Amino acid sequence: MDESEVMEQKRDYYEVLGVGRDVSEDEIKKVYRKLAVKYHPDKNPGSKEAEDKFKEVAEAYEVLRDPELRKRYDTFGHEGLRPGSAPGGVSGFGGLGEAFRVFEEIAKEFGGSSGMFGDMFGESAGRGTGAGAALGYELELSLEETACGAEKTINVSRYESCSECKGSGAKPGTGKTVCPTCGGQGKVRAQQLFFSLVQTCTACGGEGEIVKTPCQKCHGEGRVQKKRNIKVKVPPGVDTGSRLRISGEGNVGLRGAPAGDLYVVIRVRPHEFFERHEGDIYCRVPVTFTQAALGTEVDVPTLNGEFKLRIPSGTQTGKTFKLRGRGIPHVYGYGRGDEYVKIVVETPTRLGKKQKELLQQLAEVEEEACPIRKGFVEQVKAFLERKPQS
Repeated sequence: MDESEVMEQKRDYYEVLGVGRDVSEDEIKKVYRKLAVKYHPDKNPGSKEAEDKFKEVAEAYEVLRDPELRKRYDTFGHEGLRPGSAPGGVSGFGGLGEAFRVFEEIAKEFGGSSGMFGDMFGESAGRGTGAGAALGYELELSLEETACGAEKTINVSRYESCSECKGSGAKPGTGKTVCPTCGGQGKVRAQQLFFSLVQTCTACGGEGEIVKTPCQKCHGEGRVQKKRNIKVKVPPGVDTGSRLRISGEGNVGLRGAPAGDLYVVIRVRPHEFFERHEGDIYCRVPVTFTQAALGTEVDVPTLNGEFKLRIPSGTQTGKTFKLRGRGIPHVYGYGRGDEYVKIVVETPTRLGKKQKELLQQLAEVEEEACPIRKGFVEQVKAFLERKPQS
């Protein structure tokens, strides 16, 4: 019987749960929970029919609770859930994780084990110890380094293979014996309710072998802790929170298991001139009153050195100029951001006698050169004239 014939024999999922096609997600969960209780093995000890019913409602629930799977099922039926059958190569339905999680909640209410599905949905059972743990390292960079990229050498403390036993965990000259509990398979089969589960052997930790005489240097772990210098290539464009993964540079696992990965998390130091927002940088440039009034050229800082910026006459505080392409490169694409220069007109302070005299002369004629100020004064005057006197 081929797969298409199997699909045709499946009952409609809405019919399995006894709901209409317009049912809400919350209602689907309520109905599934009710049916899972109904077909619970403690209520139906030894019933093959109850086991089959539970599997059927669990599968229906897992599809209809997922908006994407439900849409595909509504459109194509069971055929739409086959691997590779959906448009764009999306994989088909392939798990009952949420259904079993709800079932496990129900099992607790009946006094069952809360961890009965741990090996089914956690680490896979099987021979061999898993890879070593990943390492994390925070690397501080300047803004200039994030713009240009950098190569840094970091010092990490990690577990490496023991040179005495070559990572085996056994004292040189001795060996290992087959685990008597699992017979060298690294896994054992356990019966939980009506499910047969494969679990990692606790006697050997999934290795299938037991060390007879542990290595004295590593105490049977097959690894020792060492400090190591590691070169890290930082691409241009990274920012605070960016994470670089260096494969195989983490801790080695127990007794010859492969190493985990090293994750370098970037933190960028505050800059004396610039603030960064994604790919763009921002800075404030002060100019004098006369520079803003008459116009001038000022040297502004950029990540590539100074840039002469022309300030037109009459520039006001807050005027912002964009220097295209003077920002940070895009780490996941082409091009780079821009630099934004905000002008701040500085009011003179600590005036000398001569400066005060010159400014006083300017004050007598400046109103004609300041149309915004002149217009504001005229509006205030008109407002006060029409306001009733108390």
